[in-house]
Amino acid sequence: MSLLETARAWADADPHDGDRAEVEALVEAENWTELERRFAGPLTFGTAGLRGPLRAGPAGMNAAVVTRAAAGLGRWLVDAGHAGGGVVVGLDARRRSDEFARITAEVLAGAGFAVQVLPRPLPTPVLSFAVRHLGCVAGVMVTASHNPPDDNGYKVYLGDGAQLVPPADREIEAAIAAVGPAREVPASDDWVTLGDDVEADYVVAVVHALDPDRVPAADRAALRVAYTAMHGVGAGTTRSVFAAAGFPPPESVSEQDRPDPAFPTVAFPNPEEPGAVDLLTALAERVGADVAIAEDPDADRCSVVSGGRQLTGDEVGGLLADWLLRHGVRGTYAASLVSGSLLHALAAAHRVRFAETPTGFKWIVRAGTDDEPLVFGYEEALGYAVAPGVVKDKDGISAALAVALLAAELGATGRTLTDRLDELALEHGLFATGQLSVRVADLSRIGAMMARLRSAPPAQLLGRPVAASDLLEETPAVDAVRLLGDGVRVIVRPSGTEPKLKAYLETVVPVHEDAGIIAARGRGADELDALRAEMAVALGL
Repeated sequence: MSLLETARAWADADPHDGDRAEVEALVEAENWTELERRFAGPLTFGTAGLRGPLRAGPAGMNAAVVTRAAAGLGRWLVDAGHAGGGVVVGLDARRRSDEFARITAEVLAGAGFAVQVLPRPLPTPVLSFAVRHLGCVAGVMVTASHNPPDDNGYKVYLGDGAQLVPPADREIEAAIAAVGPAREVPASDDWVTLGDDVEADYVVAVVHALDPDRVPAADRAALRVAYTAMHGVGAGTTRSVFAAAGFPPPESVSEQDRPDPAFPTVAFPNPEEPGAVDLLTALAERVGADVAIAEDPDADRCSVVSGGRQLTGDEVGGLLADWLLRHGVRGTYAASLVSGSLLHALAAAHRVRFAETPTGFKWIVRAGTDDEPLVFGYEEALGYAVAPGVVKDKDGISAALAVALLAAELGATGRTLTDRLDELALEHGLFATGQLSVRVADLSRIGAMMARLRSAPPAQLLGRPVAASDLLEETPAVDAVRLLGDGVRVIVRPSGTEPKLKAYLETVVPVHEDAGIIAARGRGADELDALRAEMAVALGL
């Protein structure tokens, strides 16, 4: 079938008048470049489910794609023996999220499932919690998390409350591909909208899991926190958690406190992006906050500013793990392979099990064993599981509470989060981590850069010999290359959620008593700059 015939057939089957007209206009204008982009292939389940730009056609997020995704998920659940089970659907406040949640509910109800929809836009961790809390066989969260404003997405959770892993993702993709025309998919309005009970139960569960009473009430009451929801849906639930844990209300960035799908004050609604936390940092300085916390728009990630400096995900991961370990929390501590090595060192020092996983929380939450269940997991991209018994995914709200508890505990002795980082560097060495991130318009560039690195990896980095490993050749196979030497490590991989190639950089610097921590941090920063330059050459930039 020609491109023109394929586009016309898609338009004929599209159940949404606006989306159908969009494709028909492209056909009428003979806009081959845009048609090729829209029909290059269907969206696939990446690191965190379906995600893509809001546009008509199989390579975008739209009513037809969501209809087919829900129908394919329903077919797969039936084949897996879950016919008639409960499914809970959540949504964020992005454009068309409410529409996509309604379509999902109607299609799954039409397939015979008992569908419950969260009452309003709520954080992704609440949806993940709800799957197990309500005894459902699956959950769907309509969200594009921290992606640009023109994107939306579709996360699928199984009955254990965790995201999909192979082979389920490929099997669901095959089931979606087998769905007939979207216009002919059965639908039903026999589904229900939940009340506020699930969110309230989530709040209770998070607070109970983190046990705020381990920090004296007076120390909690004295802590001043600056906070931003980054135009997302986390503010209300976060305030409820903080109040239930005995903290005063956080001082919020007013311009970013209410959901706004345009994300008008940030270039990208991702706390990792340059400038994204500028308003938060300014607020923290203005009100004299002890710590500042940013959540991404669906509140599954958390960024921390202390002393005017935004901490890296690896630094926050190390701080939270250290806090849990010092409070006697034993079990499995896990991190993805692109995260820093400090957690491994901390686990070894406390003699607890450490697990390294492929990238993505769908792997991290499965890293525990029957004897040593997961008690903490993190990835450097600002994702943390501090209460995996409550949410089997990253959770920016429980992480924000844990950060506040740690900050309050340190504040009682006149110390800050950065003071504790210095103490950890003295104990274990300074683990300096950073990134070289390459955003592309043409996705083929990512494949070309990975091929170049695999064919001619550098033999030295920072003047030290490094060995290259192609992680596609390991089990489980990961599209990544690892370069490892004495005190230096680099992992290069395509992003699973954005059009980026990422190089994750790490150098370990000893802290000498005569030079001290300031000299070690300076050397670490210089070595990261040198690594960026060397990897840019290796990637042909």
